[in-house]
Amino acid sequence: MLVSQILKTKGDLVFTASPQETVGAAAALLHTRKVGAMVVVDDKEAVVGILSERDVVRVIAKEGASALTKPVASCMTVNVVFAAPDETVDALLERMTDRRIRHLPVVRGERLAGIISIGDLVKYKISETQAEADGLKAYISAG
Repeated sequence: MLVSQILKTKGDLVFTASPQETVGAAAALLHTRKVGAMVVVDDKEAVVGILSERDVVRVIAKEGASALTKPVASCMTVNVVFAAPDETVDALLERMTDRRIRHLPVVRGERLAGIISIGDLVKYKISETQAEADGLKAYISAG
């Protein structure tokens, strides 16, 4: 299965933050939106980073509560790893595992087209495995 097929089911909604937004405000949005990461975009909607729960925890552990007043730009991940709509689930699972990341923004050309989490990919792999098992059971029963 391709990323584009998962996005058709999941949708293409991506929560974004500004690099100037405070870490505290962004953390509150992560909580209320029930997401693990937000894509950080500049005023031209270009991706400049990604802010994950891990980034928030790291900066608070390092700097204490005062980190919550710092801008997102001070702790976001700037070397963003992207996915393309035509990539396979297996390719993304491998990339995410190797790099120990849980979220990949999906870009189509220069445009942000969605976001894929490792949970999305695992959910697909489980349903694929279940469908295979059901198919094999049906085959054995019919034989």
